[in-house]
Amino acid sequence: MALTPEDVVTKQFQHVRFKEGFDPDEVDDFLDEIVVEWRKTIAENEELKARVAELESGAAAAAAAVAVVETAPGAVVEEVPAPVAAAPATGGAAASAGIIELAQRLHDEHVAEGQAQRDKLISDAQAQRDKLISDAQAQRDKLISDAQAQAASILADAEAKGRDEIARLDAERATLETRISELRQFERDYRSQLRGFIEEKLRDLDVAGATSGSSVSAS
Repeated sequence: MALTPEDVVTKQFQHVRFKEGFDPDEVDDFLDEIVVEWRKTIAENEELKARVAELESGAAAAAAAVAVVETAPGAVVEEVPAPVAAAPATGGAAASAGIIELAQRLHDEHVAEGQAQRDKLISDAQAQRDKLISDAQAQRDKLISDAQAQAASILADAEAKGRDEIARLDAERATLETRISELRQFERDYRSQLRGFIEEKLRDLDVAGATSGSSVSAS
């Protein structure tokens, strides 16, 4: 299918986000210039074709006139110069081909640059994703290590406090046991002294009673 200026005008390119490339306005302006020159070339080609057709029709008329003259008796045949063949419109075709090639090259460069930018964005995104994953894993490992170290420290402190508390309780128990032993010894001594005192008082009462009874009898 032949490419026409209308194809260039109505061509829609896909917009690629987040990329650097040619300025779309500059590309559109340049394509507009290409379309103008292309239309001029097409008009010149049409004009050349019309002239060629006109010359061909003139040559046919001249050939017909010659044939009529030759059939007429005693007619003097004059040599009619052959029509000059129109030069092929190779210049316009070459210009059209150059414009088409330039437009195609611009299109290819635009697409290639977009693809390269897309690949770069994908590569950068993958690298950033890998870095984020690596940083997250490192952070997770650090948090786990810190938590384990903190748990070990808390456990060691708890064990040390437990040992200190057990030692304190053992010391208090030994002190209480010593105090209880002292109290029990005091109780035994007190009971012994109280028993001796009571027994002594009872003996004194017995002696006093006996003495009183002897005095009464003597009277």
